[in-house]
Amino acid sequence: MEKAIKKYFALFALPALICFCIAFLIPMIWGFVLSFCEFTNITNATFVGFKNYIRAFTIDNYFTSAFWFTLGFAVVTVISINILAFALALILTKNVPGTNAYRTIFFMPNLIGGIVLGWIWQVIINGVLAYYEKTLLSSASYGFWGLVVLMNWQNVGYMMVIYIAAIQNVSQDMLEAAAIDGANGRTTLFRIIIPAVMPSITICLFLTTTNGFKLYDQNLALTNGAPNHATEMLALNIFNTFYSRVGFEGVGQAKAVIFTILVAAIALAQLYFTRNKEVEN
Repeated sequence: MEKAIKKYFALFALPALICFCIAFLIPMIWGFVLSFCEFTNITNATFVGFKNYIRAFTIDNYFTSAFWFTLGFAVVTVISINILAFALALILTKNVPGTNAYRTIFFMPNLIGGIVLGWIWQVIINGVLAYYEKTLLSSASYGFWGLVVLMNWQNVGYMMVIYIAAIQNVSQDMLEAAAIDGANGRTTLFRIIIPAVMPSITICLFLTTTNGFKLYDQNLALTNGAPNHATEMLALNIFNTFYSRVGFEGVGQAKAVIFTILVAAIALAQLYFTRNKEVEN
């Protein structure tokens, strides 16, 4: 079997490698090159050095505010989604009547598209705020917390499923031994369950971190960056720069490169930290 795998590995890997290069690697490299150019299409690109990167932080000052808004949003949603998902997973791994139904119900919001979710929650939140004679766009804080609620509603169920699978695989012998030794629920949770599910925590933190930074369609549908770009996140800011401002295509591409490096750096740092915790445990 090993000889057959080695013999035909290149044959089976080649289609996937070709697709990877065409759909990801080549566009990424070409996009990096274009970030140093002024252009309206790829045939008339003119090299301008770091001019686009400088303009991204000077002329277009909304990029910086979008970064801080996105960072705050990512921090809040990563913490809230994982705490709620883990709590639900703990509850639904007990002998609760209707567990399977609850799991399905909590997971279903993840199946709805981001644009549709944005419209749904726009109606719901504006309906609540109308009682106080406010709208979602009356203040940036309304938009921020509206996006946080939307993100939690969509992603908690998905992360919950990952945590449930991990908790169900915790050694029953360890749990029984802890109970015999007189360990209470808190001790069992922090000394046995959490260390045992650290690989799943790593996965969920990675997914929620990257999803928080890359959020676009929900932001577009819920607030579209209003009022006055105050709720504009990085992905929406890049899109608006590239497609809505004449002569800013290179700036938009430079922002995209900065955005890619930023998300990759944060995600890799998070993976490094949590994987070290796995080794320790």
